[in-house]
Amino acid sequence: MHASGLSPRSHHADNAFRWTAALAAGLVLVILGLVAATMTARAWPAFSHMGVSFLTSRDWSPADDQYGALAFGFGTLYTSALALALAVPISLGVALFVTQVAPGWAKRPLIYLLDLCAVVPSVVWGLWGMLVLSERFGLGLSFLTAGLILAVMITPIITSLSREVIDTTPSADKEAALALGATRWEMIRATVLPHSRGGLVGAVMLGLGRAMGETIAVALVIGSTHGQITANPFASGNSMPAVIANEWGEADELHRSALIALAVALFALTIVVNLIATWIVRRRSPG
Repeated sequence: MHASGLSPRSHHADNAFRWTAALAAGLVLVILGLVAATMTARAWPAFSHMGVSFLTSRDWSPADDQYGALAFGFGTLYTSALALALAVPISLGVALFVTQVAPGWAKRPLIYLLDLCAVVPSVVWGLWGMLVLSERFGLGLSFLTAGLILAVMITPIITSLSREVIDTTPSADKEAALALGATRWEMIRATVLPHSRGGLVGAVMLGLGRAMGETIAVALVIGSTHGQITANPFASGNSMPAVIANEWGEADELHRSALIALAVALFALTIVVNLIATWIVRRRSPG
């Protein structure tokens, strides 16, 4: 028997698992680094041509070799923020209802329905947004329409992940709160939400990543207007993924490099947002 209480075979199995997990994690980082390096190298002609103005200018005119990503970055963040503002309260409410309130006979159908909504193709949501939200409800091709479609698309994702996180709350903690006279909401606020906070933020961040990277659905309903920076949700605009999808097929060498540069900027923006979310979670965590 090994000094740690494990047999030699168990000890070797643990070491093998540890090294396998470490290699898998390292492989992910290597692939991520290769993707970043390759994309940056392909985008370098556009960065060299435009300099800092690529990030600070809103002018996008391939005919004049002018490429500014500011308006597209704004459109990406604005539509994603609208989507989160709509989806997060609904997602958390549904997750809490399914896990804490719904009777047993209703939980499984609700879970199936949520999982079904999560696998609907994005082009279907985009066409539905054009035919229903844009035309029938008169929202037009706008930031708001794109935000609504993104909210519908990310709600099942945030809900499913939140439900899994909330289910990890120890039953003893919830029963203790109820035994002390807490109402159901007080029990949720005192035990479920503090225990699940980090996982809930992670679920929201995954939803945000999906919203920021969505292409086809947004391209169909956002209006594809270049250079538009406005807080008016009914105005049309554009986003980074939508521009890449719409213009890639007709792009020449420098234009294509500028589109790849948009992808690099979106990649960096996603990393920054996730780092900020991680910092917020650690700042609010006990100790």
